[in-house]
Amino acid sequence: AISWLNDYLCMCVDFPFPFGWVTGYIAILVGAGMTFIVQSSSVFTSAITPLVGIGVISIERAYPLSLGANIGTTTTAILAAMAAPGDSLANALQIALIHFVFNVSGIIMWYSIPFTRIPIRLAKALGNITAEHRWFAGIYIISCFFLLPLIIFGLSMAGWKVLVGVGVPIVALLMIIIIVNLLQERRPSCLPTVLRSWDFLPLWAHSLEPWDRVVAVVAAKCCCCCKGRQTGQEEEEEEEKKGGGNFLEMYDNPAMTSGVDWEKKREDKEDVLKATQL
Repeated sequence: AISWLNDYLCMCVDFPFPFGWVTGYIAILVGAGMTFIVQSSSVFTSAITPLVGIGVISIERAYPLSLGANIGTTTTAILAAMAAPGDSLANALQIALIHFVFNVSGIIMWYSIPFTRIPIRLAKALGNITAEHRWFAGIYIISCFFLLPLIIFGLSMAGWKVLVGVGVPIVALLMIIIIVNLLQERRPSCLPTVLRSWDFLPLWAHSLEPWDRVVAVVAAKCCCCCKGRQTGQEEEEEEEKKGGGNFLEMYDNPAMTSGVDWEKKREDKEDVLKATQL
């Protein structure tokens, strides 16, 4: 499988002008085939990620490969469904095909039309932010994979009215921010003078520099505390090693101890005899 990927990367060129759009769909087929061979989309995407990082594969080419991997991973579910007993074969195939159709519909929605390839632009933007502020990657993972699902789950448990009442204003605010950002980049003349930039907001509301300083201060304090504890432990160990030669170690000799005990017993017997003689 790795040799096939190397062969594909060697031929990783766009088709001539009339058929340039075919290149991405060929990449989707390659991603699906590679995932079908290794039977794991995670393995395939994990192999692509460092290649994108070192510049062997562009993000525009890695995107269709990842989409193809999502199609290839559905083959495992289809094969498992075909091995189901006869009475549950129909239900198993329906679930597997739903998985397949869901992934294909996602590809049609986010790849077939060039201007809908929003994940590519998002990946570049988030990558540029992370390259400047390394802590942003951890905040992004915690927020998107833990906090956001928990918040949505909690609102859904409270009822659909609460979910709609809280979710709709937040989504509307995000849409307004996105539209204003697009107009600031492309048609700033359409906006009022105040909205042509976010400078009217506090610095922490439109820039990551204040948060970067906060993270740097917290990290420095944590490092100093950890370093101080480690230094204290090392000093204690050194003092114990240096002072270890000044202490005398004493051991009990069983022979001597037993002799002393025998002498005490004999003296006790003599005292008893003297007392009885009196």
